[in-house]
Parts: sequence; structure tokens; C-alpha cells
Amino acid sequence: MRTPGEFRTAHIPGSYNVPLDTLREHRAELRHHLDDEAVLICRSGARAAQAEQALAEAGLPNLRVLDGGVMAWEAAGGALTRGQERWDLERQVRLIAGGLVTATGIAGIFLPGLHLIGTAVGAGLTFAALTNTCAMGMLLSKLPYNRGPRTDLDTIVAALRGTP
Repeated sequence: MRTPGEFRTAHIPGSYNVPLDTLREHRAELRHHLDDEAVLICRSGARAAQAEQALAEAGLPNLRVLDGGVMAWEAAGGALTRGQERWDLERQVRLIAGGLVTATGIAGIFLPGLHLIGTAVGAGLTFAALTNTCAMGMLLSKLPYNRGPRTDLDTIVAALRGTP
């Protein structure tokens, strides 16, 4: 449920990366390679809950979500496999949203009405909190920095089967 970049930064040993958009698109195919023993994990638990719902709709209603995600696992002293450090999506969203609000607020002094962009960003963040989704995060996840190596269905299925 994490972007390839997030997964490479830190993940629980033995876990497999299935980005949420890939899971949603191929949930019917993935259903045949998962069982009730699967635990869904993301950074904080939000995307894993969305994956749980998508997989339940595809016929896997008894999956579990690691409450609090990788952050809770690490806080509890669980082992992590670490790679190159990257900013997580939440931090990237805060930077972009904060930068837009600040820049349009200042520029709005000289160009009346420009501050409304900051208002729109604030409304988007409020909607993101209420719906537990984030359009800006989804857009940022598409950037090369966050994508990393391509994670296609065949690669995911091979990893789940334990074949190279």
C-alpha cells in the first residue's frame, strides 16, 4: 500500500510492496494469491484500510490491517529493513500545501484574489482529512522520486508466490 520509494526507505522484513493504485486495479487477480493470513501495512494505516475495503469487495473479507502501520511497528521496537532515506508522502504534502499557501498569501498582497488559491488548498486538506484520502498525495506519488522501480502485477504475483 506504499509507494515504491516509501517501501525502499523502510519496510518490515518479509513484506511485499503492492502500491494501493495497483491493488485497486488488479484486486480480482491478487485475490487468488492472498489468504486470510495476510496483514495489510502502510505508513500509518490509512491506505491499508482502503486496501482492506477494496479486497473485501473482491471477496477477501477477513484480512487484517496493522494498526498504525510501519510507524507503530517501529515505535514498538519492530525490525525494519532500511534503504535510502526519502521524505514520506505526508511530509511532501505538507511542504507543497504550506508553500502554496505562503506564496499565494504573500503574492495576494500585490495581486488581489491570488490568496484564494491558498483557500482552495486549505479546503482540499480539510476534505482530505474528512474522507481520509489525499488527492495531492496521490499526485505526488506519481513523481519519479516516489515511484522507484516499476511494480507491475507479474512482479507482485511472483513475489507473493516466492518465485524469482
